[in-house]
Amino acid sequence: MNGRERVLALLERRPIDRTPLMPITMMFAADQVGAKYLDYVSDYRVLVAGQLRTAERFDCDLVSCISDPAREAGDLGAEVMFFDDQPPALVDSNPLLADKSVLGRLRVPDPGSGRRMQDRLAAAESLRQHAGEERIVEGWIEGPCALAANLRGIDNLMLDFYDDPPFVTELLAFATEVGIAFARAQRAAGVDLVGVGDAVSSLVGPAIFESCIAPHHVRLVHALRDMGLKTRSHICGNTTAILAARARLGYDITDIDSAVSPALARERLGPDAIILGNIPTVQVMANGTPELVRESAAECYRLLAPNHIISAGCEVPRTTPIENLDALTAFARSLAPPLRVT
Repeated sequence: MNGRERVLALLERRPIDRTPLMPITMMFAADQVGAKYLDYVSDYRVLVAGQLRTAERFDCDLVSCISDPAREAGDLGAEVMFFDDQPPALVDSNPLLADKSVLGRLRVPDPGSGRRMQDRLAAAESLRQHAGEERIVEGWIEGPCALAANLRGIDNLMLDFYDDPPFVTELLAFATEVGIAFARAQRAAGVDLVGVGDAVSSLVGPAIFESCIAPHHVRLVHALRDMGLKTRSHICGNTTAILAARARLGYDITDIDSAVSPALARERLGPDAIILGNIPTVQVMANGTPELVRESAAECYRLLAPNHIISAGCEVPRTTPIENLDALTAFARSLAPPLRVT
C-alpha cells in the first residue's frame, strides 16, 4: 500500500498493511529545503517543495497545505503581521471586528480571489499533481471558533460568550460558511482530506463548547462530507473536558494533543474513533532521544490501535533532530508484516 491507499483504507474501515504516519510539519518542512518561513507561507512553490522533501525523506503518508492560521482572516481584511522566519500573527490588539457591527458588512470571500487563500489553492493543486497518487493530499481551514477569534480578538470573543451570545452565534455561523467555501475550493484543487484547526476551542468549558461551538462543527462536517471530503479535527491544547462532545461532531479523524491522556481519549471518543497523536512535541520529539520517540510511539499505539494514526500531538518543532523523526518513521514501518518471499 502507498500512503494515500493506506489512509483512505483506514478511514473507510478497510484492511490496512500498517498504521499510517501523518506528522504535522510546517517550520520543520521549510527547514528541509533551506527556506525562510516567510517564503513558506507566502509562496506555494516553497511550501510544496518542503512538503514533498519531508514526505519523501521520512516516508510520511500525507502532504499538507497547513502553514498558519491567518489566511482566511487576512483575506477578509484583518491586520496580519509577517516575520522573516516565524509564522504570521493576527494583530489581536486591533481586530477587524473591534466594532461588532462590522460583521454585518462582511461577505464570504471568493477563495480564488483572495491573495493568501488563492496561494493555498495553488499549493493544493501542485501537491495533487506531484504526490496525489502516492500520498493523501490534505487541505486546511480554520475552525469556527478559531476564525471567530481571529476576526474578533480572543479576549473579546471570550467575553462575548457571556455578554452577547446572539452575536457569537452570528459570528460562528459566518466563520463556518467561510470554512465551507474555502474547503470547497480546496476540494476542487485536488485535496482528499481537510483538516479543521480550532485551537481556541480548548479554552472554553464543556457547556459553552457543546451549546455554542459544537453545532457549527456539525454543520461544517456535514457540508464537507457532502463534497466527498474526509475530515480531521485538530484542537491543540488540553481538550479532556470536551472529549465526549468531540466524539459527537462526526469527524473522520480526531487529533489529541499531548496534554490529553490517550487511554481517556479512547474511552471517551469510543473504540471506533480514529485518533491521531499524541507523542509530546517538545519533551519527546524536540528534546528526547530516538529511543524515547520509539517508546512514546509504542505506548500511543498500545492504547489507541487499531484505529490510530501515528503523529506528535501537534506540529513537529523545527528543532526536532533528524534522527528523532527517523525513529518515528522506523516505528511506523516496523508495524508492517514482513514481506513473504516465494
